[in-house]
Amino acid sequence: MVKKLVLLMLGLGLILSACISSQGGNEAGTIRAIKLPMGYIPNIQYAPFYVAVDKGYFAEEGIEIEFDYSFETDGVALVGAGELPFAVASGEQVLLARSQELPVVYTFAWYQQFPISVVSAPELNIKEPADLRGQNIGLPGLFGANYIGLQALLFSAGLMPDDVTMDAIGFNQVESFASGQKDIVVVYSANEPIVLASQGFLSNELRVADYVQLTANGIVSSEMTIKDEPDLVRGMARALAHGIADTIANPDEAYEISLKFVENLKDQDKDVQMQVLNTSIEFWKAEQIGFSDPQAWENMNDLLVKMELIPAPVDLSKAFTNEFIP
Repeated sequence: MVKKLVLLMLGLGLILSACISSQGGNEAGTIRAIKLPMGYIPNIQYAPFYVAVDKGYFAEEGIEIEFDYSFETDGVALVGAGELPFAVASGEQVLLARSQELPVVYTFAWYQQFPISVVSAPELNIKEPADLRGQNIGLPGLFGANYIGLQALLFSAGLMPDDVTMDAIGFNQVESFASGQKDIVVVYSANEPIVLASQGFLSNELRVADYVQLTANGIVSSEMTIKDEPDLVRGMARALAHGIADTIANPDEAYEISLKFVENLKDQDKDVQMQVLNTSIEFWKAEQIGFSDPQAWENMNDLLVKMELIPAPVDLSKAFTNEFIP
């Protein structure tokens, strides 16, 4: 029961998942309608998906995407049960699921770096992970990507969880830092440090990705879908890779396209949103878009064992594949 609870809660961190798949025809020439759990609200950070839809890249692969932003259910669990062909999820979710014998497989690496940071008040003079010793750190809770990232930073400096105080403050890290309630918080690298800076708050930032390579957000499928519908998996990867490449090449165009999909984007500060998009792009860049780094998987496997979230290393040969990337 405890392990199941941990898996559920971890699913609520970096990637909050959901929902039910709607399927169209699967014969040649027909469109496959897929409801895709996104794990978060509509946001400029999903620009590659919006670009791929708007430019018809998914349609070219016979796929019609419906974005599902609800948080009620676990998309990874539904993929593992064969009820969904795909979900957007992070590497730790895949290993946690496979440790519970769910046959999920990570088929496309969207993020090449783990997008979690620790930001601190400048007066604390925290310049490296070792400086976190003895500090009180606010994070949403003892679950999710923030929790994973913080512990990865601590371990990189030879620190243990007991060397700091972890304070569960809910998903209000920016507000807690801005109000002075917390001098150190764990945040999502692509947007929250930018939001704080736009409000005039100075901070020091420690990015997890600067100290350890971990598997982050990507597309998760299942052993069943890979076996029965390999062309669908390949088409999904091809369309998303095209959307990522276009977004990297032309962020301004990607912003304009995102206005069609993110209802309140036009009401937000464009300069801030472009900073968020350009920062996100740095996390997506790769010599080969979609490529999943085996060493990042090894590191994540070792980290979860060290954190005692899984009892033993997962068989990585079954957890991810680079077979379907363009």
